[in-house]
Amino acid sequence: MPSYTATQKTAIGQFTGITNLKDSAAAKLLKSNNWNVQQAVNAFYQSNNASTPPSQIETSLNNLFDKYRGSLFPLGLVLRAGRTDRKLADNPKDDPDTIGVEGSMRYLGDLGVSLEEPVLLAVLTELEAPTMGELTRQGFVDGWKRLRAPDIPTQKSALPKLRTDLPLVSLSPASVFHRTYKHAFRLGLSPGQRTLPLDTAVEYFKLLLSPPALAWNTPTTPWLDFWITYLTENWKKAISKDVWEQTEVFVVKSLEDESMGWWSEEGAWPSCLDEFVDFVKERRGNGKDGEEREAMEL
Repeated sequence: MPSYTATQKTAIGQFTGITNLKDSAAAKLLKSNNWNVQQAVNAFYQSNNASTPPSQIETSLNNLFDKYRGSLFPLGLVLRAGRTDRKLADNPKDDPDTIGVEGSMRYLGDLGVSLEEPVLLAVLTELEAPTMGELTRQGFVDGWKRLRAPDIPTQKSALPKLRTDLPLVSLSPASVFHRTYKHAFRLGLSPGQRTLPLDTAVEYFKLLLSPPALAWNTPTTPWLDFWITYLTENWKKAISKDVWEQTEVFVVKSLEDESMGWWSEEGAWPSCLDEFVDFVKERRGNGKDGEEREAMEL
């Protein structure tokens, strides 16, 4: 058997657990999908045209999905992001493959996930939720099947690992933090939007870049505080997908080297981050003003 990285071995294990394919076939399909487990699973089932009868775990998950799909609860639930989906998608006859906001809130409550904790975003990422107030059948079944959790008790038992893995910074496709951070942008968008409103983006940054999720701070630099202050007092604009994704890269690099020795003005960074670097240097006393003062002293 060819040698694989630890990340690739984990992906093979997840994929074979869902599809029951042999390791060699799983590796081939994963490689063709850039080692993205979810993409490979989707490609596998599409190529088989859903001809394989549902497994016991799929049946259990579909039944659990249907339990919450038919929920009818009052609206008016305000999510941390400051928006509520008002789509009435909890009528089984109207939308058989969607759980709307009421059912989603009931499900998350039964799961023991608070709307105020970052693991909420990790769970919604695993289930490929299209918005903060909606769950789809395919995402729900595929996500929990991948984690081998067919019911509420086993799903609850999967939460501690998500909570443990979320603060581990990495740009690897298999990283819980990376996948959650990337998917969070989609979760924060309202229908028709292409950029995140600044207030929504700020709340997501706070949720993802502070404990119990990733702590974006280093010994001499309170990065998250600087970032929020810069965005709200200087930038004052919506956050594009490019800025969102490049911020994650910036976060990882700043945690590896807070001196920003990796930074270059010639780099292809968004202007938002170019300006943030100047902001940080000024706050730390090593910006242009600091350099001028140092030159005068010499």
